[in-house]
Amino acid sequence: MSRPRSHRANPTPDVASPNRRMIRIPFLDSQQPEAFPPVNEALSEPDGLLAAGGDLSPARLLAAYRLGIFPWYSRGQPILWWSPDPRTVFDTAHMHVPRRLARFLRTCDWTLAADTAFETVVRACAAPRAGQRGTWLDPDMRKAYQRLHELGHAHSIEAWDGDALAGGIYGVSIGRMFFGESMFSAADNGSKVALLALARALHGWDYPLLDAQVASPHLFTLGAREIGRSDFSARVAALSAQRGLEGPWRDTFPRLAPAELAT
Repeated sequence: MSRPRSHRANPTPDVASPNRRMIRIPFLDSQQPEAFPPVNEALSEPDGLLAAGGDLSPARLLAAYRLGIFPWYSRGQPILWWSPDPRTVFDTAHMHVPRRLARFLRTCDWTLAADTAFETVVRACAAPRAGQRGTWLDPDMRKAYQRLHELGHAHSIEAWDGDALAGGIYGVSIGRMFFGESMFSAADNGSKVALLALARALHGWDYPLLDAQVASPHLFTLGAREIGRSDFSARVAALSAQRGLEGPWRDTFPRLAPAELAT
């Protein structure tokens, strides 16, 4: 597993867990953006919590993703860094299309594209879901991923119903590894269509793995599976070190019709 050159932690801070008990984890050194604790030091409760602090600079974010680490926190908390075990992934060559979705795809006339509305997709992903009061995608997080987008590392896939976005997904690409971050639906099946289009494109580009971070029943219906953290970290290290598609995807994304995703 690839690791940063060193990890020199400041005194360990107290951080409130989701059930409000206090836990202690390493605090990242602001002078070493590539330094993280080894992922096998992540907590089991809450699952995968590894460190706090640091910043959302491109250097730190890219270093984190190369190690299988991602940021996830709420307003009022320091930046929290996670590496859960097990990890939820898609094999891009083996997506599953449920029958009802396949029927929808065969008659769907949406247009599929990439990097034509990155900021809009991220903002849509940031909108609170039903029953939620807030969002983890605060303005600082949105700006951080916008910077990665401008550097050619963050991408969005859009499903367009005419001039309206029906759904989308965005994430981070390093080498031949793609890390899915969030997706949204403005119409039925919007996020599913965008995800299937992303996986089809990644498979064609020889990106075998799509990180989905944590499990959900919704993801499993589309073929997601879980792998151990050590296996995931090893694969990420190997894939992110390979040369992948560089720069914006707007002109290189394959011209896919939704019906092509039905099989």
